[in-house]
Amino acid sequence: MTSLIARQVGIPDRLRPTDLEIEAGELVALVGPNGGGKTSLLRALARIEGADGKVAINGDDVDAAPSARRRRLLSFLPASRDITWPIAVRDVIALGLDQRDDGRIHELIAQFELEALADRPVNRLSTGERARVLTARALAARPALLLLDEPLSNLDPYWVLRFLEQFRESAASGQAVVVALHDLSLLPHFQRALLIAEGAIQMDATPAAMLADERFGEIFRIQADPGQGWAIRR
Repeated sequence: MTSLIARQVGIPDRLRPTDLEIEAGELVALVGPNGGGKTSLLRALARIEGADGKVAINGDDVDAAPSARRRRLLSFLPASRDITWPIAVRDVIALGLDQRDDGRIHELIAQFELEALADRPVNRLSTGERARVLTARALAARPALLLLDEPLSNLDPYWVLRFLEQFRESAASGQAVVVALHDLSLLPHFQRALLIAEGAIQMDATPAAMLADERFGEIFRIQADPGQGWAIRR
């Protein structure tokens, strides 16, 4: 079943009109050079900044959906982890729900190992800890589509693996999951990869096919370096 159908979504001067379809249960990596359009695509799909085009999730027009319904359709996690308000962790997670559900909040606190932090003001946490809290909030309503912008940044190796595990579980439950990332070594953890540069999707393939394609190195200006990972493409 197709979860996301996007037609001609775009943001002037940042993202060219783009068509995209993502199936329910797909785990998709979004990669590209800095400034290439990864965040702009996620924000356009989330219908932020008055983006052009149309987005339908499970047949529902996102622009026409009331706010309560939107929480069930999609959740967008921005790259910024800055929070200035001294709100307790459990209350931040509750913001992801239409109505407070202490059972669901407790489940997410346990899932992200936040028990010792649950009553602490979120603005007093480390960046990595805030990432866990905000990701829990994004998952709270079990939306059909998860749009996650750099969720693995500022995480230690354990939490990178735990987040990847969570993304696989979300996809296995039928959610469509789109994850923007910079660490190209993580691509094999995904089913599908989109490469965006110059405001347009340049490649759409399996991670293995993308990594083997000559255009991949040309766009990133890198080349494989056996034993070292990557080297600058001269």
